[in-house]
Amino acid sequence: MTTTVIRTGKRPGRRGGSHWWIHVVLGVGGFVMAFPFLWQIIMSLSTNAQVTSPTPVFWPGVLQWQNFAAVFERLPFLDQLGTSVYVTIIRTLAQIVLCTLAGYAFARMRFRGRAVLLAIVLSILLVPSQVYLISQYQIVQGLGWLDTLAGIVAPGLFSAFGTFLMRTAFLNLPPELEEAARMDGANPFQVFWRIMLPLARPSISVLAITTVLWSWNELLWPLVVSTRAEDMPLAAGLATLSSDRTIDYPVLMAASLMAMAPVLIMFVVLQRRVIDGLASSGLK
Repeated sequence: MTTTVIRTGKRPGRRGGSHWWIHVVLGVGGFVMAFPFLWQIIMSLSTNAQVTSPTPVFWPGVLQWQNFAAVFERLPFLDQLGTSVYVTIIRTLAQIVLCTLAGYAFARMRFRGRAVLLAIVLSILLVPSQVYLISQYQIVQGLGWLDTLAGIVAPGLFSAFGTFLMRTAFLNLPPELEEAARMDGANPFQVFWRIMLPLARPSISVLAITTVLWSWNELLWPLVVSTRAEDMPLAAGLATLSSDRTIDYPVLMAASLMAMAPVLIMFVVLQRRVIDGLASSGLK
């Protein structure tokens, strides 16, 4: 006996048509999230009168490209860009080295006072950075590092967050790999460098990403330790544009876009690595 099954195709069609509203919701949500960035671009190409007008101007008409040229007249932009790049690179490399070493020591090594030292490091996460701002300033002042690159960089060479992140990453790795390497005659540093560190690359990527974003956007400490505009990073330099009685909002928005561009380009180029690193570490 032969049974013939007739498929009408209604269910696939109905199934596909039932999800159109998901695309609408996602599209609306994407536009809402992107609108502040689009509005910033519009403001940077408008006049100050249009920006401060009670009636919103959604298109400036004549695009004011001279606002971007005015940034170089109001700020030592290239000097501040170079300072931001140097600070970000030095801090990122230092945190990768110091936090991975500290995290591995706390996760895999046994030594006297380890629990106490770990508690002290983790307690830093509970204290706002503004609490020890004065003591940091006094140390930097005593070293003669005011208005210098070293004074801006020094407090960010190490972080409790990075140590905790790398400790968690090394704790999640199988201990059998470390034991096998030791049986083959590897010393502790070889175990760390050749076995454990390559396996912790996703967490290292997360540490590098968060350090880059934090260093690039840091505002309070550079404003405290540097007084000359040419010694400030971009985030602190942009703050000086809004310190006058009359704020030129188009120039400020243009400068913000120019300061945002390097990090945005880095994210676009390394988008897959950024997403994979965040997904592997579980950081949200």
